[in-house]
Amino acid sequence: MRVARQWAASILLAIGACVGYGDVVCGQADMAVDQTPLRIGIRKAYANLRLRRPIVFTTANEDMDRIFVASQYGVIYQLGSDRTIDNAPVFMDIEERVTYKDYENEEGFLGLAFHPRFRENGYFFVYYTTRQEPHTSVIARFSLKRDDPRQGDPDSELELLRIRQPFWNHNGGNLVFGPDGYLYISLGDGGAANDPFGNGQNLGTLFGSILRIDVDRQDPGKNYAIPKDNPFVGRPGACPEIYAYGLRNVWGLSFDPATGALWAADVGQDLWEEINLITKGGNYGWNLREGKHRFGRQGSEARPDLIDPIWEYHHSVGKSITGGVVYRGKRFPELVGCYLYADYITGKLWALRYDYDEKRVVANHPLQDTGMPIISFGVDRQGEVYLTDTFGFIYELERR
Repeated sequence: MRVARQWAASILLAIGACVGYGDVVCGQADMAVDQTPLRIGIRKAYANLRLRRPIVFTTANEDMDRIFVASQYGVIYQLGSDRTIDNAPVFMDIEERVTYKDYENEEGFLGLAFHPRFRENGYFFVYYTTRQEPHTSVIARFSLKRDDPRQGDPDSELELLRIRQPFWNHNGGNLVFGPDGYLYISLGDGGAANDPFGNGQNLGTLFGSILRIDVDRQDPGKNYAIPKDNPFVGRPGACPEIYAYGLRNVWGLSFDPATGALWAADVGQDLWEEINLITKGGNYGWNLREGKHRFGRQGSEARPDLIDPIWEYHHSVGKSITGGVVYRGKRFPELVGCYLYADYITGKLWALRYDYDEKRVVANHPLQDTGMPIISFGVDRQGEVYLTDTFGFIYELERR
């Protein structure tokens, strides 16, 4: 469960002082994993700019070289090359439709993805918690204003999905387009603790899953279509939108642009945070498993049908994973191919390297601790990585 209130700096520092990166603590008893620290940290990318809970950092396939940053309150900003700005121009404002409260901070504006053919059609997609009904998530399509193609049109909303959440937490919220052109959506297990309704293992609900939909076609009665090769199409009682399931609360969903691999960081509950490589039809174990371990009295030991994460870390290291992206930039050659991720509570930052041939993690390099509650990662058009925190700042990597 992600934290409902901002932790005091003293608590962050105290937890951050916990010992280590040993095999048992990190949950992988493999001495071949390189855990050599790298002298790479972060610095503010926009020294004078502060936004309200910048939850998404992304770009669009377009002629203009701009960056889009979405606030959890419901405003999408657009940034250019000027790093000295202290106010960001607004791309679209739907704050009046979005509900966000600091004590229910897993709701709000959570996802933003631009259509792969945005240059031609001007479509972009958002995930937000609506003010219209309690604890209700909306996935919708928007388009550009006809009289100003630099602005999103709040009046163009086309609702794709409306999902009533049992609780305020575990909303997931990531939206990403895959190499196949389909839209992938992360949904948490519905919230509370222990997955009280067993949603993670129930294919009859959308909760606890990653969905995959076709936004370029419409099936009867829907504003989207189900890809014919989705894994549970035709299975009685199963939601055909589901691509993978058995997930608690994915906080960080991203494709590696070089390999097409789908990475997902799943926030743990009692003891373990985890990183998964998502495969079509995969069952990632929640709430039978937490990380690579049996969860609770009704849990399960390892089974062939339950996919364990490729990496996990214990709550003595950090307590809430913030998933990131695979680095494909040019400024840091030693990071190319590494998955960058952080811990929200401790501010720790890592670069994880996975060998696809050997199917194992070969390195998990600690980078310099940020000391910040990192809430998201993003990539610019050059492949360079950025991070955002709950205090409202945007960071970039720097060599120390």
